[in-house]
Parts: sequence; C-alpha cells; structure tokens
Amino acid sequence: MAKDPSFAVGQSIRRIDALGKVTGEAPYPGDINMDGQLWMKIRFSDRPHARVLAIDTQAAEAISGVRGIFTAKDVPVNEYGLVTKDQPVLCGPGSTIPGADVVRCYADMVAVVVADTEAIAAKAVKLIAVTYDDLPPVFDPEEAMQDGAPQIQINLPKNILCHYRIRMGDMAAGWAQSEVIVEGEYDTGYQEHAYLQPEAGLGYIDEQGRVTVIVAGQWVHEDQEQIYHALNLPPEEVRVIYPAIGGAFGGREDMSIQIVLALAAWKLRQPIKTIWSREESIQYHHKRHPIKIYARWGATRDGKIVAIESTVIGDAGPYNYTSTKVLANANLMVSGPYEVPNIHIDTYAVLTNNIPTGAFRGFGAPQGLFAAEGQMNKLAEALNIDPLELRMRNTIREGSILSVSTPLPAGVSMPEVFEACGRESYWHQTEDGRWQRNSLKQPNNPALRRGVGIAGGFKNIGFSFGFPEQNWATIELHGKMEIEQVIVRQAGAEVGQGAHTVFVQMAAEAIGVPVEKVRLIGHDTAETHTSGSASASRLTFMAGNAIRGAAAQALENWKNEERPAKATYQYRPPKTTMYDPETGKAEPNFAYGYVAQAVEVEVDTETGHIRVLRVVSTNDVGRAVNPELVQGQIEGAVVQAQGYALMENLVSVNGKIRNPFLSTYLIPTILDIPPEVKSVILEYPDPIGPWGARGMAEMPFLPLAPAIAAAVHDATGVWIDAIPLTPDRVVAALRAKGIGVF
Repeated sequence: MAKDPSFAVGQSIRRIDALGKVTGEAPYPGDINMDGQLWMKIRFSDRPHARVLAIDTQAAEAISGVRGIFTAKDVPVNEYGLVTKDQPVLCGPGSTIPGADVVRCYADMVAVVVADTEAIAAKAVKLIAVTYDDLPPVFDPEEAMQDGAPQIQINLPKNILCHYRIRMGDMAAGWAQSEVIVEGEYDTGYQEHAYLQPEAGLGYIDEQGRVTVIVAGQWVHEDQEQIYHALNLPPEEVRVIYPAIGGAFGGREDMSIQIVLALAAWKLRQPIKTIWSREESIQYHHKRHPIKIYARWGATRDGKIVAIESTVIGDAGPYNYTSTKVLANANLMVSGPYEVPNIHIDTYAVLTNNIPTGAFRGFGAPQGLFAAEGQMNKLAEALNIDPLELRMRNTIREGSILSVSTPLPAGVSMPEVFEACGRESYWHQTEDGRWQRNSLKQPNNPALRRGVGIAGGFKNIGFSFGFPEQNWATIELHGKMEIEQVIVRQAGAEVGQGAHTVFVQMAAEAIGVPVEKVRLIGHDTAETHTSGSASASRLTFMAGNAIRGAAAQALENWKNEERPAKATYQYRPPKTTMYDPETGKAEPNFAYGYVAQAVEVEVDTETGHIRVLRVVSTNDVGRAVNPELVQGQIEGAVVQAQGYALMENLVSVNGKIRNPFLSTYLIPTILDIPPEVKSVILEYPDPIGPWGARGMAEMPFLPLAPAIAAAVHDATGVWIDAIPLTPDRVVAALRAKGIGVF
C-alpha cells in the first residue's frame, strides 16, 4: 500500500491531546467524581524508625461521617514494591508479614480514614493515637554501612542493599602509566519531581465487579499487579485506568495512593476519592537519590585516560523502590562516555531512615556523569588540553569496549554528537584538526564574570541488566474495500511527553493511512496488554517496534480478506545481562542515546547568583518521529536540569523534609530559564529502532549540571563539586578563594 510521508513519521503534527489540555477539558484524576463518593485521608508515620505497638482509632471513629478506618490488619498481603516487595502497605500490628509493624521513615503509612467529606477525613486522621517504641535511626549512608549501625531491614547486614563491582584491566599498570592524576569528591542532592498534578485518584467497583482505580501512574499493568498482590485478588478482578497525567518524571513509578485507595474501595464497596496537598506530595513520595562519589582519574600527557577509580554511595532510604537499578546505572555511567582500559569501581545503595529514593529522569546517570564530566574537565585543565579536544581523544566509538568488558551495541554516535556540540556553540577546529574554544567577551561590570562549559553523556534506552523487557500492541483494521479506520491498543503512558501522538504517527506510517484514520485505546488494563513503564526513554522505541509488528500482521490479514483485520504482537528486544558479581562484566543494554551540551553562564561574584545565558544541546535521537515534540523534550529537560544544578535544594533533617512547599523548595520559573536553548537534533539511525528512532527523553537532562559547574570554573577559577549551586554555596566557595566583595 502506498504511503504518503507527509502525514506520519518525521512530521510535527499537533498533539492529539492538545485541545483538551489547553481548554481545560481533559480530565485529570483530581477532576473525576462519582455520585455518592467518600473521601480518604492517610495517617503517615510520626517517627523515622519505630515499632508500632498500638493504633487507637476510637476517637476518630466517633466523629460523625467517618465510614471506615483501615490498618495493617486489614491488608491481606501487607507488602509491596516495584523491584522487591519490602515495604508494608500499612505499618502496624496485626499483619502476617514479618517486620510490617515497624515504620522506617516518615513516609510510611499507618492508617487510612474514609469519611463523607475531605474535611471530616482530615480531622479524623489526626485523632488516631499511635503508640510507638522508638528504634535507633541512621540518616547518613556512610554511617549506615559501619559495624554496629542500626539495622533497617533484618536481612541486609550493614544496610547495604546492593554492591556492584567493576574490575577491568590492570589498575597498577594504569596508575604507572598515569602522568597526571586528578581526584575529586562529588555530592549530589535530593530532587523533588514537582509534577504539576499532585497524587489523586478515585477507587470504585466497576460494572463487572472489578476493584477499579483511576489514578496517574507510569505503567497501568504494574500498578494493577501491586494492587492485586496486596489485596490477594485474581488479576482479572482489578482494573487500573489512567486519565490525563500531569507529569511524572519517574515520580509515579512507585506506589503512592493506588493500593490504599483500592483497599478502601474494596472494603466499603463505594466510590472513594483522595487528593494530596502539595505538602503531602513533597513529603511522601520518593525523590532522586543523593549520591556521593569519590573519584580518581589518571591520564598520559598526550591526553589518553588510562585509569579510573571510583566509589559511589547512594542513599536509598529504607526500601528498595528502584535503588538497585538506579545505582546499577550510576555504576555504569560514573566512568563517562569514554573508553578507558583500566577501571575499578565500587557502587553501593545503602538503606537509611531518610525518605525513600527511586526513579527520576536520568535514573542515576546525572549523578554519575556529574562526577565523570567533572573529572574530565579537571583533567583538561591539568593537561592544558581543550576540554572538547580531550573528549574527542577518549570518546566511545563504534566497537568501543565499555567498563563492563563488552562492546557497545551498534550505532554509537558519541563522536558526532560531541563534534556537533562544538560546531554549534563555542568551538572551532584548527588547521591541524584540533578543537579550540573561541574567545568570550566579558561584561563591563567587574563583579560579573562569564564562562563556558561542556559535558556529554549517554544512557540506556529500555530496561537494563536483565530486567524483562517487552511491549505489546494490537491493531485492528476496519473497512470494506479500503481501510477506513485503524484502532491501536497500546498501554504506554502519556505523562505529558507526547507519547500517544507518536503512537498514532507510527501506526499511520506502518499501515499507510493518514493520522486522522487512527484511533488509540490505551491507559486501561481491561483494554490492553502490558506496555512496560513510561521510563528508561523506552516508549517510542519499544511501542514503535510493537506497533510495526502488529501492523505487518494486520496488513497480511487484510490482504487475506479478513474484515476487520486484527493482530496482536509482542516485541522483545535483545536480552541484557546483570553485572558479574566479581568483575562487573555484563551486556547491560540493547540501545543507547547520546548527548552533549555547551553552556554559557554569568556569575555574580558579589551575590553568588548564576545566570544561565545559553545552552546548546546536541542530541542523537536516531529519527525524530515528531521533531517539535523532540524539541519540547530537550527544552523541558534543560530547564529541569537547571533547577537540579542551581536551585532545587530539598532540605532533610533527621529524615524529615523541612521545606515541603514550592515557596521554599524553589524550581525554575519563566524568569529563570535561559534566554536561548538551542536544540540540535541529530539523526543517526539506531539499527534496531523503529524507523531508526532512539529514545531521548532523559538524555538532555544528563550533562547540564557538570557543564554548568565547568562554566562556573571557567568564569571564576573555582571548582564547586556539589550541587545545587545555590548562591550561599557559590559565595562560600568564591570567598574561600578570595574572590568577591568582603
């Protein structure tokens, strides 16, 4: 069937959800109501670590309008967790799960109150009396790893959730070859997802008797699994539906309200609604991992990196969430996008009594690359080699061997990405082919100093390290002589990134019809097979391949006169493997995306404020299915990464978040964003991506923080190896070097 390329892949068509979102007609979970609905509020822990001895609900039950109060004894299988089911749904006595009577952080849930109104539920939840036996807490990951530290989970000595090792080459030989050695200690902080729509949902029993939850998440089938496991129900008796989702960024991968909302609806057989306040949202859902990295890199005088040694310590909070996977990723990324013969890395995820940490855009790579690119920029200075030139001498290329002792998958474009970044920003090549930075004009005000920095990185597309990866799509072709309508069933979550629009474009391209003929059915476990999560920059890649497979089979059925023609296809990419426990050897990923960024900043040496003036972001996306959406992802990632690098300072004291408001936890506004974000979209096709497409949503986040840190050093001569670069931190570093007004 002939295809018109003007209506499908490669075109910036308008988002299919645009009208509803700009008019306010698109329903988000908090907008949805049912007749006779009740309201739910949650009682969270009052301690960072304690055994719950008793929960007295009498005073709360006595309030008129309270319809039900549920505690640990009411949860049939009182455990959940995305990777490991290690967290109680509700903490307290009466559960058959060992250790479920212990709260391990302030985000643990102790009880659920359901009442006629939100106000009554909020009043009642405060009247629940909880008796605790305090247990010793630990809040510092390095202290938690010591002998004699309080043990948070009974089966994890020294609170070490995981320990990954990379042992490649001969470190003694590497250090012997090193003519220049640089060392660094890098600290990255928490980051709050700050999505626009707080946690909200509606639970009810649908017309087929299924426990149904309307909520915002990132993987409807995983939410369904967590619910039916905890309620001990057959899968077919639980249904999860996503309406419009107001952002996610990894913050909706783990459970918040899903299980307890389903529990209450299942128990009371009435519709039940809940909406968290912004304060509750910041206090009680997981954050980006704070990670400390100790790094030592060695190079020869001609700029060849020959030795890398790093120790990586991530604060997991008291439960796994996705920490084993996030730290596995940091372990891979802490040596940067470079080919180095001798590498020795130890990476730990460590339990503490702080807030749980989990998935966030970049998934361990921003932290690892902050250290790796910081080391690279320090080496460039020590060697007196241009930082882009040094990168070009060491960058991974087609066929390069990674730190895990295996070659990268085909389609490596890191050299081309670095070169494009240089050309499009502040660099030129000399006659002998070396890269050299252009001169930079300084402001007239002597208190203001400008500088330029560069950094790059790469990241996996799809689930890593042996985690099962798959994506299902179903396509129906309706019509008589010609295809009049295409129905696509694809569960991948539309969390604001434009995935559903891209699904429709890819289906139109695969079938050969205008996009107007394609209708998407998704976000409902009753209507779709699993898609996997909207994470790991994977949905375009995975759903695209599933849609192509289903389309090919459906077209074959159409040719065979099947009306309507229908086909279901499961796409499975090449298998990946976990680290060898001793050497770290692995085939961790089946595809990667590549990125580099150059940044110009202006530092006010009097106040410590940093203005980002310009960002040039070069991104190999394989094939831009919808270029305008790609540009939006780049700009959004840059602004979010700017917040991470400069201003988002979540303060946790003894496990308690002290600034749970957007008035005190600051995120960038329109007055903070760079005047120019230059999005350079490169298209080097991935060999196994649909139409060559790679995932790209996370990549523009990765290198911005180290690029900004390098630009600050270029402006001031001062290295600051901890983020966020808040004015007080910058001023302290400048004053320590005698810079600025005293």
